[in-house]
Amino acid sequence: MDWDFTENIAFKALYEAFKDSDETSALEFLSSDGASYYLELTQDAAGEGIDLGDNETMEELQEEIIEYLEKN
Repeated sequence: MDWDFTENIAFKALYEAFKDSDETSALEFLSSDGASYYLELTQDAAGEGIDLGDNETMEELQEEIIEYLEKN
């Protein structure tokens, strides 16, 4: 993926909220308390030209976000 989401302000807010939560699963966090942050991040991705209508691209972005949250 050509977009560095880690520099995005919505991702930074998502990351901080995840770290401040008691949740250990990024996927669980994204489907509950982190949903609004994730929505904003995906809207920003679309604004950057990322085609989230393509399931493969959407899955890749989601996997990269989850991996980053759980490893950092």
